[in-house]
Amino acid sequence: MAPVPPGIRLLGSFSRDQWYKALTFTLTFLLYTSFHLSRKPISIVKSELHKNCSSVSELVPSASSSRNQEAFPASLDTGRDCSWKPFDKSNYKQLLGAMDYSFLCAYAVGMYLSGIIGERVPIRVYLTVGMLSSGLFTCMFGLGYIYNVHNISFYIFVQLVNGLVQTTGWPSVVTCISNWFGKGRRGLIMGLWNSHTSVGNILGSLIAGYWVSSNWGLSFIVPGLIIAAMGIICFLFLIEHPNDLRNMYVQNRSPDGTVPSRHWTGANGQTQVYLQYDNKKQSGDLELLLPKDSERVTIQPVVVVKSQSELSAISFMGALQIPGVVEFSLCLLFAKLVSYTFLFWLPLYITKAAHLDAKKAGNLSTLFDVGGIVGGVLAGLVSDKLGKRATTCAVMLLLAAPTLYGFSMISQFGLGPTIGMLLVCGGLVNGPYALITTAVSADLGTHKSLKGNSRALSTVTAIIDGTGSVGAALGPLLAGLLSAGGWNQVFYMLMAADFLALLLLSRLVMKETTSSKTHPISTIQLKEH
Repeated sequence: MAPVPPGIRLLGSFSRDQWYKALTFTLTFLLYTSFHLSRKPISIVKSELHKNCSSVSELVPSASSSRNQEAFPASLDTGRDCSWKPFDKSNYKQLLGAMDYSFLCAYAVGMYLSGIIGERVPIRVYLTVGMLSSGLFTCMFGLGYIYNVHNISFYIFVQLVNGLVQTTGWPSVVTCISNWFGKGRRGLIMGLWNSHTSVGNILGSLIAGYWVSSNWGLSFIVPGLIIAAMGIICFLFLIEHPNDLRNMYVQNRSPDGTVPSRHWTGANGQTQVYLQYDNKKQSGDLELLLPKDSERVTIQPVVVVKSQSELSAISFMGALQIPGVVEFSLCLLFAKLVSYTFLFWLPLYITKAAHLDAKKAGNLSTLFDVGGIVGGVLAGLVSDKLGKRATTCAVMLLLAAPTLYGFSMISQFGLGPTIGMLLVCGGLVNGPYALITTAVSADLGTHKSLKGNSRALSTVTAIIDGTGSVGAALGPLLAGLLSAGGWNQVFYMLMAADFLALLLLSRLVMKETTSSKTHPISTIQLKEH
């Protein structure tokens, strides 16, 4: 008999629990990657909607040569005619900022409602509907190019509705990933997982940049089709909670099985059960999923220790009373203001500062997101080790403010220094933002004051990210207004936002730093149990 190949032995060494965890991690990663992939094109296309037309104007022959003048179209008589109407006017920055504000303001308002709805409907269906709708409206923006639409109201309306439907994403995926992974290494795991934000931005920049100069409508249509396709995959494969699989396997048991199916209850963590394996009582939340070979393990009847009524979804005001929710929410408002200003305006800034075309500026802007991946993972790793989420965020915010000023200065000195500063700025700006929206939100959504009620997670996540989205709406709007007086004013605004974010964490930082000693997150959770 031939030996089993080493690769197959490796695959077989993983338990069923681990395979389902890997599936959930990968699928939710890809789902939210597609959300950010569909948001990025607008920042790439901005420089195409309003172009520097001086090079086109130079092609117009002199008035003395009437013969040659007739050979060129009349549309080249003014430099601004190469831009896409209505963004060809002098107030183009305000119009572009209005589009950003429409999307982000709708996103901020919708996020508060989305978390409440997400606690009360099946997450898989809710997320699928949101992704299909987002794909539709992302494609509609691109169809404005195909059908030659020049009405600013059309583009603002599309951005407004798209902002609303995209709020289905974040509370849903954070709830799913938190249901599957415990608190011990949550910062590291979610730091790695949260890189989907930067990966989505990078892919969105590359996809949009490929068509931006030739047919910018496809810069929206292709990402729109991708997120819609991922919505279908979500409906087919997403598992919201480990208990859902328990239900499926128990219901498929033979009639003489040791566990009656009537003892197994619903999905989404609405019931907490204790299982007995070999006379050892283990929590259903700790013993995720099933044993590797369920036939070999005798399972005692299930004892329900929490009733359905005890695990009702938390109210909005109840979520606000969880310690730390208000501080981290307001901190994220200013941290996300900085991050989203870069998201929506960085390619245009690079175009103006480094005198690059739209495609090259879009590709170069992806380095900010590469730095963001490293910053998010580093923030999660350090906060796990120290057990101090607020302090980790505060240190990165303190370093980010002077780094932003350095970037505004160094970006004038060539491509090499710009690349280095983009990586550093990306790490320091996105590190706190990533940590608060993932590990901190999950920690607060499962806070000990909730006494095991996991149905607060979506609401808490939505409150924190919704408040942050208010800042995300204000940042690009302010950038559009301030950039008219020079880009330095934009960077001063970003530095002030970082300092305000730091100030809002001061109470939590003092509380962490005055503790007797450092407590890694894993140690804290062991003591709580």
